Amino acid sequence: MIPQQWQAAKEVIKKIEHAGFEAFIVGGAVRDYYLQKENNDVDIATSALPEEIQTIFSHTIDVGIAHGTVIVLDCGEPIEVTTYRTESTYSDHRRPDTVEFVRNLQEDLKRRDFTMNAMALSQTGEYIDYYNGRQHIDSKVICAVGEPDQRFEEDALRMLRAVRFAAQLHFSIEENTFEAIRQNAASIEYVAIERIQVELSKILISAHAAFGIEYLEKTTLSNFLYGDFTSSEWTQFYSEDRQVGWAYFCLVNGSDLTLLTKYRCSNKDKLFVKTVLDAYESLLGGMSQVDLMRFDPIILKTACQFSIWRNRKLEVSYEELVARKNTLPIQHVHELAITGKDLLEWSPKKRGSWIKQTLDAAVEAVLNGKVQNDKQRLKEWFYAFHDEG
Repeated sequence: MIPQQWQAAKEVIKKIEHAGFEAFIVGGAVRDYYLQKENNDVDIATSALPEEIQTIFSHTIDVGIAHGTVIVLDCGEPIEVTTYRTESTYSDHRRPDTVEFVRNLQEDLKRRDFTMNAMALSQTGEYIDYYNGRQHIDSKVICAVGEPDQRFEEDALRMLRAVRFAAQLHFSIEENTFEAIRQNAASIEYVAIERIQVELSKILISAHAAFGIEYLEKTTLSNFLYGDFTSSEWTQFYSEDRQVGWAYFCLVNGSDLTLLTKYRCSNKDKLFVKTVLDAYESLLGGMSQVDLMRFDPIILKTACQFSIWRNRKLEVSYEELVARKNTLPIQHVHELAITGKDLLEWSPKKRGSWIKQTLDAAVEAVLNGKVQNDKQRLKEWFYAFHDEG
């Protein structure tokens, strides 16, 4: 069964061709199609100018018309259609200073980063492959289109993309391409840190993350990135969760949470990473009942995975931890049978930090079996605890 995105793309191409222009599927979708991998992010390149596309189709959105891109909505799925173009110099190593529309597919494809991404596919399934992309895929090699130095001078992020593809596909980086990355590695500092973070995230969740990190070392890209990238630390690592990847990255960097700020990770990422690192530290030190209640099973599982990836022997397995957690008298602090309001009613004291301290002590007492999670029992415990205090 043909995915809806691909079916819509073929319909768009047919209509463009019917109007007398060329149109082809291009980019990563073609690479993945050849690799027999699923990819529903299908883009089209065409000889038609943006205003000609708008004439052919009745429902379009201008998303980057200055760069030749229009989204077509006529065929059931939004399809991005971009006019063939050439690009001028890249003064900032990120964006072309000017874009010029052309009518020639080969001119358009030669500005792309790697040969495996510089193929086109007709709506009948014919490959247009001027730069030996299929041959390089068959050889499991990542090779820059044309002159590697020029490609990386145009957009320095392409160097990190080469490493990312190596990690995802377990392809080697072609010798000249590799050497150009090594020579231009310092220019990665021109790239916005947000773009770098996205590529690093993809490397961390790749099937061969350690292979990718080894390339960061070999190309010296790691010298110009925040943190220590030591591939030996990643030999056993594998996760499809980017937050787990960033948590492990912080761990192998001495639990340095400032790296998350440097890479502009979200507050949600920061909270997850801090919680996982706390759980891992607790796990190594002998997890208390309070910690066992505090950490969700996914956090406990990640902490246990860390111990495996770092060859740290644990006295207790993840399954045993979950079994212990399930037997706790309360699973969350909110399940405690008393609140701060109760404490204020039972004590002549005014509001203050003593309330939280007492509730924390009550939770610990319940979890350790010193008192039942019952309001009356806790009231009796409170008076005894208060007298002791």
